[in-house]
Amino acid sequence: MEGLRAVSMFSGCGGFCEGIELAGFKVLAAVEKDRFAAETYRKNFPGVRLLEGDAVEFLKRNSETASWVKDLKNIDLLFGGPPCQGFSQIGTRDIHDERNSLYKEFVRVLGNLRPKMFLMENVPNLLLMRGGYFRQLILRDLRRAGYSNATVVSVLAADFGVPQLRRRAIFVGTRDDLSLGVDLADLVQATLDQHKGERHRTVREAIGDLPESVTDSGQVLPYPPPSSLCTFQRLMRLDTDTTIYPRARKNALLLSLHAKRALYNHHTKEILARRLALIRHLEPGKKANSLPKKFWDGLRPEKWRRLDPDAPSHTVLAQMHRDLSEFVHPTLDRWITVREAARLQSFHDGFIFYGSEWQQLKQIGNAVPPLLARALGVMVQQVIHVGAGSTSVRTKRREVQGLLAIASR
Repeated sequence: MEGLRAVSMFSGCGGFCEGIELAGFKVLAAVEKDRFAAETYRKNFPGVRLLEGDAVEFLKRNSETASWVKDLKNIDLLFGGPPCQGFSQIGTRDIHDERNSLYKEFVRVLGNLRPKMFLMENVPNLLLMRGGYFRQLILRDLRRAGYSNATVVSVLAADFGVPQLRRRAIFVGTRDDLSLGVDLADLVQATLDQHKGERHRTVREAIGDLPESVTDSGQVLPYPPPSSLCTFQRLMRLDTDTTIYPRARKNALLLSLHAKRALYNHHTKEILARRLALIRHLEPGKKANSLPKKFWDGLRPEKWRRLDPDAPSHTVLAQMHRDLSEFVHPTLDRWITVREAARLQSFHDGFIFYGSEWQQLKQIGNAVPPLLARALGVMVQQVIHVGAGSTSVRTKRREVQGLLAIASR
């Protein structure tokens, strides 16, 4: 489907945007408040108009983006992930956290731009808090904005090629005048099921071709030569061409910077001697509760974790910028690097992160994995196609039933 236009909110460093562009959309505008994430976004998406500021100001009268409205007509998709710390299982889980209401800015812009569809990403805990109170509150506000045909789907990133067991809640809906003739929830689930991989990608597949040696922050390493590459590594590497990640896209930023092909962001935090002694006792895939008693106090077994090379990673967290003890390399006695964390999120090697090492890890942990975002974007295309078709309701229902039958095989 040609000419699909999208706008991004709460864009972070650009993982969601990367996937939506891979799905065939043109992202026209984006909003990000964090100046470090905005720097990374701006470098990797030089053609996207970016508001580096508060989403509260986006497209409001008398704001610096008020004039953008005339260029943002006939939008097909509004997407974004409002900050989720107030809902997160590992966060405060404070129902009064002011960040819980940031979704309202997304809904405000949705009512302003009136795109055909929206995607809003958040943590799955949001669906459970206060017995589903926030879920119903959000759906109510979406109805008031003209999107009564909305649903929520829980997705696992590993199902869509991301080597990570990251689960997210995705609100998805269509504008009230877009007639599907079929149940949206069924259609969304059927199209997503079509794009699931046959198996989950492992940590070894994600980072096995990267060098053992690391560099200092801000420095680069020679790009590692290819050797017995798996499918995922071919997706990620600068020297390979794939349908999903074309070589030209992966090398575009380096060309614009007139930079040589190199391995960027392959650095990590220093490790103290006492911590090094501890992680040497961690076997692949094991947690703190496998350590000798002299190393573990019996609390929080997830405090120390060595990645399992033969399984997907556990969820990559923004909190890893403070402490990487949950992300010990699967075979080496060190933390994973920024680039390895990026691979676990499915960022290709041409996507370069800026700011301090602390900020880079935070950006990666907060991001929507590009390959998951791509699957969501492809799903949106298919739903729009059904809504735009002139076929009868009966035919549309038959098409969805066919998709469901295929997905259940």
